[in-house]
Amino acid sequence: MAQDTPKKSKAGPNKSSSSHLSVDKVFMKFRRSESGPVWWGVFLAVCALAAATRFYNVGEPKHVVWDETHFGKFGSWYINRTFFFDVHPPLGKMLIGAFGYMTGYDGTFPFVKPGDSYDGVHYLGMRVCCTTLGACLVPFAFIIVWQMTQSLPAATLASSLILFDVGLLTLTQYILLDPILLFFIMGSVLGAVMFNAQRHRPFHPVWWGWLAFTGFMLSGSVSTKFVGLFVVVYVGLHTIASLWELYGDLSNPLSLVGKHFLARAVGLILLPVILYCVYFYIHLTILCKSGNGDGFYSSAFQSQLEGNSLYNASMPFELAYGAEVTLKNARTGGGYLHSHIHLYPEGVGARQQQVTTYSHKDFNNKWLVKKWNEEPGDWEDDGPTELVKNGDLIRLEHVPTGRNIHSHREPAPVTRRHHQITGYGENGEGDVNDVWRVEVVGGEEEEVVKTVIHKLRFVHYLVGCALMSHNKQLPKWGFEQMEVTCNPNVHDPNNLWNIEDNVFPNLPNSSFEIYAPNFLEKFLESHTVMFQGNSGLKPKEGEITSQPWQWPINFKGQWFSAIDGFKVYLLGNPIIWWGNLVVLAAFVFVYIYQAYRRQRGVSDDRQTKERRERTLSACGWLVLAWALHYLPFYAMGRILYFHHYFPALLFSSMLTGVIIDYLLESLPSLVPQYLAASVYPALTGLFYSTLIYSFYLFAPLAYGMHNLDPTFENSTIHQIRWLDSWEF
Repeated sequence: MAQDTPKKSKAGPNKSSSSHLSVDKVFMKFRRSESGPVWWGVFLAVCALAAATRFYNVGEPKHVVWDETHFGKFGSWYINRTFFFDVHPPLGKMLIGAFGYMTGYDGTFPFVKPGDSYDGVHYLGMRVCCTTLGACLVPFAFIIVWQMTQSLPAATLASSLILFDVGLLTLTQYILLDPILLFFIMGSVLGAVMFNAQRHRPFHPVWWGWLAFTGFMLSGSVSTKFVGLFVVVYVGLHTIASLWELYGDLSNPLSLVGKHFLARAVGLILLPVILYCVYFYIHLTILCKSGNGDGFYSSAFQSQLEGNSLYNASMPFELAYGAEVTLKNARTGGGYLHSHIHLYPEGVGARQQQVTTYSHKDFNNKWLVKKWNEEPGDWEDDGPTELVKNGDLIRLEHVPTGRNIHSHREPAPVTRRHHQITGYGENGEGDVNDVWRVEVVGGEEEEVVKTVIHKLRFVHYLVGCALMSHNKQLPKWGFEQMEVTCNPNVHDPNNLWNIEDNVFPNLPNSSFEIYAPNFLEKFLESHTVMFQGNSGLKPKEGEITSQPWQWPINFKGQWFSAIDGFKVYLLGNPIIWWGNLVVLAAFVFVYIYQAYRRQRGVSDDRQTKERRERTLSACGWLVLAWALHYLPFYAMGRILYFHHYFPALLFSSMLTGVIIDYLLESLPSLVPQYLAASVYPALTGLFYSTLIYSFYLFAPLAYGMHNLDPTFENSTIHQIRWLDSWEF
């Protein structure tokens, strides 16, 4: 027994020491990024956490959340093949429709408003598919940072910042365009860095594969939202830098540089453009039935939509006195000339009947064409039919109210330098200010006015101004419809109109199928309508909008669900967001410090120098990506929302991961020797502990605040309301 005791005591410490050394060994392999199994173990753990946090409770709440009311509805319309108007390109909405179709959703739920119950609706498939794309952001960030830095700790830190941000979690859990857009943006950057990693074996099949992958992701970014153009610029600058490096290497013949240029032009320009056009072709082919978005498009465009009044239309080709017509402003996206019984309010010109333009089909869009000095006969009369000709003087009577289009020298309600347009008179009887001269643009003298194809100008007989509509919106008293004025500049293109519907039984009907636009014409018109729609997204009267300066500081969030019992509030993890700002400042300091050391001729060993150059290069590209996705919003005149910052947040968080890793690796050489071995693991543990705990604190904002009274001082929600501007 006495002899056995030393053996046991010797064996015990050896086993403990071996285990301790094994952990240290794995940790050092993690820091040095030199073990394949460790890399894969960390990567798979990150992927598993991303899936666990994203798919947890993905079916909650069981009601419409925030903009699901729009994008769920758009998905329904794709399933039903019903045409609609939206300011964004079609790919994201088509994918939502495809997700629903493949998972059993039948497209019948109306998505009327946030809070509507999903009872009996197969909505979960659309949510899960959107969430899947959102979950990919975490491994994408991991791979991007790994390729930029070759540092496993940096990749882990960067992906963890995205993993534990409750704002990104909230934004990517629902039926929205945002998870789709963020997926394509990050996929584009992933493709660019992976393609760059193949630079030492150009024109290899893998090289071509990553080039095509990048082009596909770029096409997806732009085809989901136009802000996807920012990542196109980023990848373009990245490509220019790589081509410049090739050109600067004098060992490369110009023919080789030319081949590289052509390959990139095909993969990053031609391929995305072709795919972009293909997406629109599919979009325009699927949506073949008339819907509530028809009125934003030209008459010729509408004639291709099944169920539209112009589909396979047969109506008089020529315009006759006594015809009932609708007049559509000829600018792309222009509305129908419209009136209603409501009067202009006191103090807004003459208190007469309002005249506006309205983008939807409506009985109040109908007008009777009359001679300037006599009333038309009944359609049943046997008298001769008189046609309206270029240069004729006419009156336009509003069919529902019997009032004539009228103008005088009162200022228009919004565009004060123009004259007011009103509805005036009783039962078609008015005065001389109701008289207008019809002009056919480019027409011959006394040429007969034709339906659909002629662009017409209506010039006021006395004042000399032209009937005009544009995209300026009236206040609430005008139901936020578009202003109609009499424009002193008669040659303004907004003064032009088309006759769309033409009802007159005493003339033979003709088919307008020959005037149907081809794909290119519809493609170009769709873009004009979208651009005008985007520029028209202005804050409504009394609406408080989000400002770009508020976004990085997480000043104010956004309600996703305000239903009692399950409230969801979009807000970033403040530890991450505020930390990103601090680290951005730290990057500037590190960059200046390293430039100072280089200027002073301070030399480092080869390994330290390579790590520093690799880190600063990665940070430079990430700062550029952040700036491209954030700063342009300061120049935008349209209404802005908090969620517009999230693409920039991805790059800011990756930058933070890279800088923190660099600082953690640099600290051991700056502290006393006895602390050097412990400072890195201690600070790393503190970083991850803070990150996880902050996620735990703010997770209820994303997963749902259940029956909590925020006024109760001891409630969890009350305790995490760190700023008064956080509305939850």
